[in-house]
Amino acid sequence: MTPYPCAHPVLLAPMAGYTDIAFRALCTRFGCDLTCTEMVSAKGLLYGSVRTAEYLHLGADEPYIAVQLFGHEPEVLAAAVRRVCRALGNRLCCIDLNMGCPAPKIVSNGDGSALLKDPELAGKLVSAAVQSSSVPITVKMRMGWDADANVAIPFAYIMEENGAAALTVHPRTRAQQYSGTADWSVIRAVKQAVSIPVIGNGDVTDGASAKAMLEQTGCDGIMVARGALGNPWIFAEIKAALENRPYSPPTDRERFLIAIEHAERIVAEKGEHGLVELRKHIPYYIRGTRNAKELRQKVNAVQTVAQLRDLLLDRESAKTYNEMIPNG
Repeated sequence: MTPYPCAHPVLLAPMAGYTDIAFRALCTRFGCDLTCTEMVSAKGLLYGSVRTAEYLHLGADEPYIAVQLFGHEPEVLAAAVRRVCRALGNRLCCIDLNMGCPAPKIVSNGDGSALLKDPELAGKLVSAAVQSSSVPITVKMRMGWDADANVAIPFAYIMEENGAAALTVHPRTRAQQYSGTADWSVIRAVKQAVSIPVIGNGDVTDGASAKAMLEQTGCDGIMVARGALGNPWIFAEIKAALENRPYSPPTDRERFLIAIEHAERIVAEKGEHGLVELRKHIPYYIRGTRNAKELRQKVNAVQTVAQLRDLLLDRESAKTYNEMIPNG
């Protein structure tokens, strides 16, 4: 049973603080094949954290989704998997287990990248999740803890042996965090070593880099992370590149129009106070535009969507952005 809705999918990575309902909807609009929730604590979900449970809320226009869980206790993870399956039913595409997050507060608890140092426990977690799930279980992993511990291939073997339906490989070490260059040769090596699908992740920032990753690694799909921030149309660009179609990037004005829609979606979901969350997205939408620094400072002061719209657009020349949305 494949965990993905199509062959060679282009996916949105789970990113804490970013991949909420509003952003996922925009990425889906522009051609993302599968989105994923923010990283969800298995323990927090199991023990009634209201904030954690909110991560499982889906938008009306989300046909299906992946949920990413993190944890290091097999029994707790299994219970969380059962809860996710019950809560989302047939809208759940797969459950992904995070074994790559490098954040100190995650690693210090034995979660995320810390599991790269305990492959036996990682295997038990996968097995427990598989036995408790009604959907495929996938794993997102890094290549190792540091430069002296590239465990990508043996770790991938263990994930496959314990029932993982697919792997997403981010070929950086935990020590690298998000610095340096992703070593795509590691993705290729893992793809050649296992029989389950392998999704490549790392340094995909446009259509050309996505196409290059597929060609260099032979991976089964591509996951986009930071390249999608303030840039949900990257999925349309990638699809065009993979299909050898021409692509025209959005104008600054079109970028602003999508930023406004992003704000409208956040407010519809969370109220006007949700605009505070938009402040981390806006710098990505306006980077490279004229007077970006000054504009970012002004955006941080807005209190309503109307104020944001007036700041980014002059109403006399406002136009629809339907023309920039890809068909289908």
